[in-house]
Amino acid sequence: MPIIDLSSRATGVPSRPHLPDGVRERGICRLLNINRIARKLERTDGAEIAEAALVLPLVFMLLLGIVWFGRAFNIFSTIQQAAQQGAIFTARGTCVTCGNDPPTDKEVYDHVVAVLQSSSLDPKQINPSADPGLLPCPSPPAPPTGGCTQHKKIWVCRTVQLNPTADATQPLQCGSAVSFQYPFQFYLPFTSLNMQQIILPAQAQSRMEN
Repeated sequence: MPIIDLSSRATGVPSRPHLPDGVRERGICRLLNINRIARKLERTDGAEIAEAALVLPLVFMLLLGIVWFGRAFNIFSTIQQAAQQGAIFTARGTCVTCGNDPPTDKEVYDHVVAVLQSSSLDPKQINPSADPGLLPCPSPPAPPTGGCTQHKKIWVCRTVQLNPTADATQPLQCGSAVSFQYPFQFYLPFTSLNMQQIILPAQAQSRMEN
């Protein structure tokens, strides 16, 4: 009876190369390790996304707070400069050759408004401050016409005592003063400061020139 060869050599099917012992097992283990590493990476990505979701809003609120507090400081510096310029303008005469008349309240107000408008601040938002309560300077050394008056929510004080507690070691100083207030509103969502309005005070003094 003839013997039929059913091997791969006889049928023309190429034979598979012989693999050393343990190679197939190591390949499977390597594949399992890759899957385990992939699962770890997936868990890590999820944790990073969760951390970013928690940290990014805090960072955004911090940057937003820096912007708004910086804006508040800028407005405070501007209104202080406006009050200082107004006090200096009040203490100086407007025209030396025509009697050295002091500036009017309207002129002082316009001088303050010019400084505010140079920084894009709306003068209509000016709030009146409390009466400075500065006493007029006695005569002498100053004319008995000193006192504080209010013009469009801005206090203008002329020839008033800048140091009412002067003693023998410190002579009495007379000068002018300007004071007012300006509002500022925060916009910080999800905080207690959101839509909160604060009042920034502005007050400055200037000595009179002899």
